[in-house]
Amino acid sequence: MNSSEIQPEAEEGFDQNFSGKSMISNFLFPEKVKAVEEISGGLRVDFAKHRLELLWYRPGVVRVIFADNSNFSRKTTPAVYRKFAPEKLAEKTDYQEEANVVLLSGPDCSVRVELAPFSLNFLDGEGEIIQADVPGSSAGWWRNQVCCQKKLRPEERIYGLGEKTGFLDKRGRNYTMWNTDAYEPHVPSTDPLYISIPFYLGFIPGKSYGVYFDNSYRSHFDIGHSSSRQLWYRAEGGSLDYFWLAGPELKDVIKSYTWLTGRTPLPPLWSLGYHQSRYSYYPQEKVLELADKFRENKIPCDAIHLDIHYMDGCRVFTWDQDRFPRPEKLAEKLEEKGIKPVTIIDPGVKIDPEYQVYRSGQQQDYFCRYLDGRLCREEVWPGETAFPDFTREEVRRWWKSLHKDFLNSGIRGFWNDMNEPAAFNDSMTLDEEVEHLNDGDPGSHLRFHNLYALEEARATSSAIKEYQRERPFVLTRAGFAGIQRYAAAWTGDNRSFWSDLELVMPMLANLGMSGLGFSGADVGGFTGDASGELLTRWIQLGAFMPFFRNHTSLNTRNQEPWAFGEPYTSIIKRYIRLRYQLLPEIYNLFYQQAENGLPLWRPLVLNYPGDPETHNLSDQVMIGDSLLLAPVVRADSRERRVYLPGSGWYDFWSGKYYQGAESYLIAAPLEKIPIFVSENSLLLTTESDKLHTGRGFSDLVLNIYPGRKQVETSGNIYEDDGISFDYQEGKYNLINYQLESSENNLKLVLKTEKQNYSGGIQDYTIRLAGLEASPRAVELNGKEIQDKFNYQAGELELVLTELDQIKLVVKY
Repeated sequence: MNSSEIQPEAEEGFDQNFSGKSMISNFLFPEKVKAVEEISGGLRVDFAKHRLELLWYRPGVVRVIFADNSNFSRKTTPAVYRKFAPEKLAEKTDYQEEANVVLLSGPDCSVRVELAPFSLNFLDGEGEIIQADVPGSSAGWWRNQVCCQKKLRPEERIYGLGEKTGFLDKRGRNYTMWNTDAYEPHVPSTDPLYISIPFYLGFIPGKSYGVYFDNSYRSHFDIGHSSSRQLWYRAEGGSLDYFWLAGPELKDVIKSYTWLTGRTPLPPLWSLGYHQSRYSYYPQEKVLELADKFRENKIPCDAIHLDIHYMDGCRVFTWDQDRFPRPEKLAEKLEEKGIKPVTIIDPGVKIDPEYQVYRSGQQQDYFCRYLDGRLCREEVWPGETAFPDFTREEVRRWWKSLHKDFLNSGIRGFWNDMNEPAAFNDSMTLDEEVEHLNDGDPGSHLRFHNLYALEEARATSSAIKEYQRERPFVLTRAGFAGIQRYAAAWTGDNRSFWSDLELVMPMLANLGMSGLGFSGADVGGFTGDASGELLTRWIQLGAFMPFFRNHTSLNTRNQEPWAFGEPYTSIIKRYIRLRYQLLPEIYNLFYQQAENGLPLWRPLVLNYPGDPETHNLSDQVMIGDSLLLAPVVRADSRERRVYLPGSGWYDFWSGKYYQGAESYLIAAPLEKIPIFVSENSLLLTTESDKLHTGRGFSDLVLNIYPGRKQVETSGNIYEDDGISFDYQEGKYNLINYQLESSENNLKLVLKTEKQNYSGGIQDYTIRLAGLEASPRAVELNGKEIQDKFNYQAGELELVLTELDQIKLVVKY
């Protein structure tokens, strides 16, 4: 073989006149390559004092580790859910070496290793370079920080990076991964924020890829900022350790990333309802009055959150006996109304020798200390505070046990705040020299800071699983990659500004593409005073957010649904009720997210990657594959431009049909958010007017929006009890559907895949929208029916008692 046989296709999109030289001065490169060796499931490259390994985790997922020989390790952070198991790979890697080039080919992608100057090029299954390193800069150091540099194509978009402000496309800016209590306004320059996810997706249609850097130290991304054609990653400690994830589509990358770091498990159904919160509701009687007002106004609500004023002097796992003398009675009365109490739990433990939680932690040496043995002490809400070392399994077990009494008293969920961890000092966190023991692999807070919230959420989630024996609901402010396995998240202390409302769409979209699909923002804004119009517009968008909570701060205007009176109250009530009508669809999307990792809150580019108009569209969003939202994010606006990709859409409110790939000026009076449904889609709703989720749905409506040309779609309809782990034992129902449209007819086929849950749904309705005339004929399971359906005002409706083995044909 000669070297030309392992050359890739030309680097399409990479400017051949671009020198590819490092943009970084004082960049230290590794020594020359000494040896290259094929190893089980990968490749090893030896330098004089360093080693690099390429490891195939599964088809299209390759790990790159570069470190000095004395510290080389295949250990991962707790973010990584999967183990390296080359013996389980169905296809083995293929090793080819010639002259100055090594090609390691594996399932779905290959890595071409240039030995001098050393660089890595990642190729797709067809042998085309998808992502290339800057020659000589694949691995090295800059001011003692490990780093690497990668080329960017001129047309390449960058998504992901977790919780970041700004537009959908993150290219052109610098970003830092360091969990931070960011109380200042969340404007495009605000960085870092509370959650750090060092994962990005590179996008060109049909040539997408992802890179996850499994390094928990403070790290930095320069994405086309210093040089428009280069991406520069550096970390302030540890080794260069990343996973390269092949596409070719964005959805493929997200599926692989969530396979690697874990997927959001099915949450309790009640957690998808409406949550009411503020800093703070007290005393106990006020909380009950709040619950009563929801029921009197017939506004659905599933949870009320209690902020720090329920505690005794901000001591976690305590109750203020004056404000909350009988918390178990409070929980009982709330439960009677279908409302779940959720309590805030901060990680800091007040230093007080008379406080049992502190005494217990101190006696067992569970708090963070310096190397010389001094206790880490910082000021937070309780005053002088100690911090549990969650990197230790025994500390997590202890923390888990502290939740037991709260769960026994009726608390149903926990809200982990201030867990960056935050402190009231100049650095806003613990001293970087504080030591974490990490079960025998100790290190400084610089290494474990970003993992602190992840490990706390792990302990909290396990408490609900063990003591409550039901699916956990944990809400976290901070997190790292993998946090989706344990908690939902909200975007922290936003403002009651219109700009903050607009920020919600791209921020939640990038969080979802970064694996964290169960997320939301404080509806109405946390700091500042909302207006009736702003709250109304925020509720209209919030009704579709994965996590839907209204929350505000001390000394701000009330912003409960009725706070501003009419006309706002009626509109807000309408949209909260719409949330509950759409819960079958939302829950179904959460099921899909648990199965394949795809978020329900999606930027349009995720569903329409071939349409350039979607690539940085930041003020519209989709829910799953079918619903498109175009919220109003400006005061006094009563119309807005809406771009509709694809082939055709129906107005959710009127049923009017619109051609796709066009922009429209759509009326948006205060009572209306523009919503569209893609043609040839099936949308699940319920007609129930329940004021809380209860144990599920009693009825199900299959809303069908016919296509106007030949088109087919498929999907599934999922049902379980909404609270237990029985679904893991196969106790659920799953119906597969196929929907086929043409100019003259529509065909719906429903087939039961699994029927192992006898609950909830008793009545089924199939409803076709957007019809221009009464159908010529309707056939059910091969027989024409005339008296079993109703047609009125462009809608056909058919009521059934079951959905097993249904074939419906509508001719028009």
